[in-house]
Amino acid sequence: MTELRWNPTASEWISTATERQNRPLMPTGGCPFCPGSGRVPNRYDVLIYPNDFPAFSSSPPFPAIENDRLYRVRKSYGKCDVVLYHSDHHLSVPVLPVPHLTLLVRLWKSRLGELRRMKGIRYVLIFENKGAVIGVTMPHPHGQIYALPFVPPRVEKELAAARAYLRKHRRCLYCEILKKERDDGRRIVAENMAFTAFIPFYARWPFEVHIFARRHLETLEAFRPSEEKALAAILKWVTSKYDHLYGFSFPYMMALHQAPVRGRHPYYHFHIEFYPPYRSKDKLKYMASVETGGGAFLNDSLAEEKAAELRSAEPRSAP
Repeated sequence: MTELRWNPTASEWISTATERQNRPLMPTGGCPFCPGSGRVPNRYDVLIYPNDFPAFSSSPPFPAIENDRLYRVRKSYGKCDVVLYHSDHHLSVPVLPVPHLTLLVRLWKSRLGELRRMKGIRYVLIFENKGAVIGVTMPHPHGQIYALPFVPPRVEKELAAARAYLRKHRRCLYCEILKKERDDGRRIVAENMAFTAFIPFYARWPFEVHIFARRHLETLEAFRPSEEKALAAILKWVTSKYDHLYGFSFPYMMALHQAPVRGRHPYYHFHIEFYPPYRSKDKLKYMASVETGGGAFLNDSLAEEKAAELRSAEPRSAP
């Protein structure tokens, strides 16, 4: 059963998807994403694969309960894609060459264009979960794309803050943050001609890196070819820094933050956020009561110090 249930206390939709309990956990009998499985082509570079256990679908079932004024319920209409980064089971973003990652960026861009044309879709969320400690059930290199019938709460808050800042100051909030970070320099991890990666002043996770587009744009669809390549390069650069930080494949959550697919949002600014769970080589940061129950993050590190650690991590030359 999949359905959306409205939380009236927080004004947000909750996805209920009971079939996801049946997802395989690190299967040992063969990977469905590898060539030879019969599930994917025998050769591919990057590939869109339909999620076998989707939380949203283009033909969702009717909800299990009836809708009423207080407890609203809707069908889980949408789309869930798996994005396969490579046919090789053992690769990951930091070891893939920039030309290959450029293919990935272009696939994200083209799929965004396709999904935005679906009736009823309001937001396209592109993301990656990497590592067993994150809860990843399939180790093959991949990310996901969710086409949603609502704008996620986190993005709603960002949109509201950016809109209010523009009205008050006549400037883009994200452009202001980018200028502030570049002028300061202490929190910058890497940058190239089109993107700047830094641990923000307001970081919640110790090694939380944000990648901001240097040019003001709302979505991937506005990217120039040079920006597609530049994004691929800085993604490789940041994830390589992560992997060389402590000498093991660094787990993370990554999300592309871009404007909703309906309406105009000139005050919003494309960026990517990474949320790695490690706070030191042998310690994880957990979402405990203050974060989960109160919504107030406690970061037991200084962004300036963690940025310095990442800057000094090998490799020392950009890809």
